[in-house]
Amino acid sequence: MVAHFDIPLNLPHAGKLADRLLHVLSRIVRAQPKQSRHIIELAQELFELLQPCLMAAMNPPPDEAEPLRERAAQIGRSLVDEIERHALGEDRLGECIRNLFECLELGEEGAILSLRAGENPDSLQRPM
Repeated sequence: MVAHFDIPLNLPHAGKLADRLLHVLSRIVRAQPKQSRHIIELAQELFELLQPCLMAAMNPPPDEAEPLRERAAQIGRSLVDEIERHALGEDRLGECIRNLFECLELGEEGAILSLRAGENPDSLQRPM
């Protein structure tokens, strides 16, 4: 078992994190233009998926929230695969991934994926 934060489902905050991921990834890809643009498309898809929750500032009803959560997690996993494949990882990016998965009630998975996305394992932001 990996140390992680357990927080309740928070899709509005996940939307904020999706926006942050999009900005961080855009900066990284601009600095390394040979890298895949597919990663930006994935980040944009994640943001567009969660934007309604961000705008509403509340989770949708449970029957809508669960498939939304699952799709967001699926896109997040694909993002990590792309980050790793193109060696784009950095501490801030990994932290955003961990926070995203925490908001999706998948804290343990997020703690693992964040390391693949470049989070410093000794970061003071990580759970102990």
